[in-house]
Amino acid sequence: MKAREQWTSKIGFILAAAGSAIGLGAIWKFPYETGANGGSVFILLFILSTVLIGLPVLLAEFVIGRRGQADAVSGLKKQAPGKPWYLIGWSGFIFSFLILSFYSVVGGWVLSYLVRAITLQLSGLGDADFAELFGSIISSPLEVLIAQAAFMALTIWIVQGGIKGGIERASKIMMPALLVFFVILMIRSLTLDGAMEGVRFMFVPDWSFFNFETALVALGQAFFSLSVGVAGMITYASYLKKSENLTRSAVSVVTLNIVISIMAGLIIFPAVFALDYLPDQGPGLVFIILPAIFDQLFMGQFLIIIFFILLLFATLTSSISMLEITVSIAVKNKYDRRRRLAFIIGLAIFVVGIPSALSFGVMSEPVFFGYTFFDFVDILTSRIGLPLGALFTSLFAGYVLSNKDAHNELTQQQSWVEVWRVLVRYVAPAAIIVVFINGIINIFS
Repeated sequence: MKAREQWTSKIGFILAAAGSAIGLGAIWKFPYETGANGGSVFILLFILSTVLIGLPVLLAEFVIGRRGQADAVSGLKKQAPGKPWYLIGWSGFIFSFLILSFYSVVGGWVLSYLVRAITLQLSGLGDADFAELFGSIISSPLEVLIAQAAFMALTIWIVQGGIKGGIERASKIMMPALLVFFVILMIRSLTLDGAMEGVRFMFVPDWSFFNFETALVALGQAFFSLSVGVAGMITYASYLKKSENLTRSAVSVVTLNIVISIMAGLIIFPAVFALDYLPDQGPGLVFIILPAIFDQLFMGQFLIIIFFILLLFATLTSSISMLEITVSIAVKNKYDRRRRLAFIIGLAIFVVGIPSALSFGVMSEPVFFGYTFFDFVDILTSRIGLPLGALFTSLFAGYVLSNKDAHNELTQQQSWVEVWRVLVRYVAPAAIIVVFINGIINIFS
């Protein structure tokens, strides 16, 4: 029987954990939420939410995972024997399975655009043409299913290779490449005539957007972008050596997430303002507006290829963490079953995701509370699954984990550990409950 793997280096773990967080949340959702919520004020509230709420919950997952040294279910059973806290792990299994079932659909869209960009099919199209193209891609049953299957095949191929040979190796390639591509695109965007209007939008506050609703959206974005609440970071931290400094790792992941999110804004908004588009374009910003913008730039076809490679890498680093959650729980301590189970679970996720893939075409009729299958699964996971998972993770770290256990895992100064305990006991749960209640209200409003 194979021994349980561990990360071979601290940087490998940080890059994998950061990659899990830096996905569509940073590159797709953060820009359009920023554009719809006033720019700089939203960014300020997002950073505060990430540091004061997201970081403590992320660190709680790191502590629970490293202390358990097992998959999320088994690790929680060891730490709280005879009590139902292990359901946090099963919740992570279910919701990461569901998230990946529709996330892989969007990953398929990215692949479709990348193929078109490489074959120069995105050249010379106008705004209306890009909107029509997006509609035709997402409504074509054959294309979306083939693209979704290809994306899941990539994800399965990486995860079946294990921690060292699969996830860590892929993260060490994709994350540095992602950062390089970000810098190239950001420099090009910032050198456009009129780009400073986009910079001002991001960094000069419009205090009319400073309200409770913007704060709630920013807090929800902080949870979504850090991938907390589905036991992903519990799973990744379970492969960590006891000698690693968890606080530094958590701060590194949070810092990378914030920096990448802001860099995504500095790619998008200077270009949006320089070419006289509106910033509040919603979810279509990446798939409709950005291709139209790149097409107007010098070497635009080269830049759009880089952008969709970047987006593919970011999407994959998140998808492999979600598949790893489910595979690690299914494998338990029988590590020789990883390859087979990665394929079986990945195939099951693809099958469950078929209705989501078809939700913009042959299955576009609302099926749950006025939502399509795609939208319902998205809302179920982001507004119910993630907040509940984050809430119970905080409560476990704050009330079940003893002071001695906390200090054993967090070897920093005692004062910092006590601050963290206060945040996960009181501040984070209160904020999560507010987000959860608001999400439930919005579902039925």
